[in-house]
Amino acid sequence: MFFKILKKSVFKRLNSYRNFKMVDYVVYGRGCFNQLDEIIAPHRKGVAPMIFLADHFFEGKALPNRIPVRGKDKIIFVDVTYEPKTTYVDALAKQLKDEFGNVSGVIGIGGGSTMDLAKAVSLMMNNPGSSADYQGWDLVKQPGVYKAGIPTLSGTGAEVSRTTVLTGPTRKLGMNSDFTPFNQIVLDPELCKDAPGNQRFYTGMDCYIHCIESLEGTYLNEFSKSYGEKALELCRYIFLEKETWDDECDDKLMMASYAGGMSIAYSQVGVAHAVSYGLSYLLGTKHGIGNCIVMNHLEEYYPTGVSEFKRMVEKGGYEIPQGICKGLSDEQFETMMNVSLGMKPLWENALGKDWEKIMTREKLRALYEKL
Repeated sequence: MFFKILKKSVFKRLNSYRNFKMVDYVVYGRGCFNQLDEIIAPHRKGVAPMIFLADHFFEGKALPNRIPVRGKDKIIFVDVTYEPKTTYVDALAKQLKDEFGNVSGVIGIGGGSTMDLAKAVSLMMNNPGSSADYQGWDLVKQPGVYKAGIPTLSGTGAEVSRTTVLTGPTRKLGMNSDFTPFNQIVLDPELCKDAPGNQRFYTGMDCYIHCIESLEGTYLNEFSKSYGEKALELCRYIFLEKETWDDECDDKLMMASYAGGMSIAYSQVGVAHAVSYGLSYLLGTKHGIGNCIVMNHLEEYYPTGVSEFKRMVEKGGYEIPQGICKGLSDEQFETMMNVSLGMKPLWENALGKDWEKIMTREKLRALYEKL
């Protein structure tokens, strides 16, 4: 009841309009991946290579044979079994600097983790120190090398976001800056055709949860609302109305991912993401499934969204893991809570400026114990 009253009070962020950076160029359509060679050609700088970071899922498969490798270009299959760590970003950037000195660009081909890696490595080619130094808001001072994102799984919105989410030595937090968005994205739904069904669902739910958190948030504005409502409409069609998965689902989910990412670009996500960051940091839980695990227990905050989410889970025949926090020590719970409570903009969007009075450590601990 209190939360409903809180929502009706309509929190406003006054005089905080953002002039935010968007992706420079977008190409969409089945088969548009075939244009990649001509798309990146103007961005080649002499003999400096293009670096293609491809999800290791594609190693030994057909897709790498379609990558337009020229001269000293290199394909690196990146391990995204776990979400990207700052140490991995730093190692990749050092490898490229040691081998080539400089590169023309970095192209990420894969899901959200692969695209986040590409953005981060691009930035670290031109910024000193460790990527951990730039975890936060507007800490990056120099633009990276040219970067392009090519999703092969839809839902995260990483293709349009101004962040690259990384797990660092003490926290899980993005390199949030105007230098982070891709210069180019290539949205080809054909690239998603071999994605495992459960991965499609978990990343699709990441998009759905983006929409619920944005549309129910205190930061909501008409810009975010217009994109969020469209993405939500597409998610409902895909996961509730469609009987079987087909090409249309891949087409629509790719656009839902784009619109969902745009929705949170001018607002924020909320409780599910804030809590799941703690799971990911401590337990290595993948982002999409982590959001699902948390969303399953958020009736107090998103009653309609959680009810609909559970219908999507039931219709698809999926099982959301239970009991993943069972047996954790007090110290481990404290670690998760510290990471989660560090996501201040997410909590403020969800609960308002007085969020710390609402989401106490005791209440957050009780929530984690349910997961």
